[in-house]
Amino acid sequence: MNQTNVILGAIVVVLIGIVIIGCSKKNTLSQSEDGEESGAELALNETYDRVRNGARLILTYDAQNNSFNGTVENTTSETLKQVRVEVHLSNGKELGPTPAADLAANEKRDVQLIATSTDFDGWTAHPEVGEGEHGGGSERGEHSREGDSEHDGEGDEHN
Repeated sequence: MNQTNVILGAIVVVLIGIVIIGCSKKNTLSQSEDGEESGAELALNETYDRVRNGARLILTYDAQNNSFNGTVENTTSETLKQVRVEVHLSNGKELGPTPAADLAANEKRDVQLIATSTDFDGWTAHPEVGEGEHGGGSERGEHSREGDSEHDGEGDEHN
């Protein structure tokens, strides 16, 4: 009987661990502020408002124009180099990145990413800073080398 209780106890501990790990990853696409994705997927009527690497991105979806509109702002006292924005749709398509531009301290600029499809019901976004993610000297950085076929023309128009 004692051996059965030990085995049952071990099973319970393992199951609790699995539940805790599963719950901690639910609706999360990144583990840290510096990760590629911004966090939980948003519904079409939700607003993205987060700071990442000193860049504050506020973005909403406009169903009438099928576009994502908002601002990106430098929240630091230093110039942020090659700031750009991406939106990832629930259908797997990516909009952007927007053209890379330096943002002076406290500078804010408008952002617009236009979708060409409407077959998505959620989205996530993030600002990128510097050459580390998709930069590299050109406006589209890594994306210009990937080819437009991966993105199916999504997000080709932006400010």
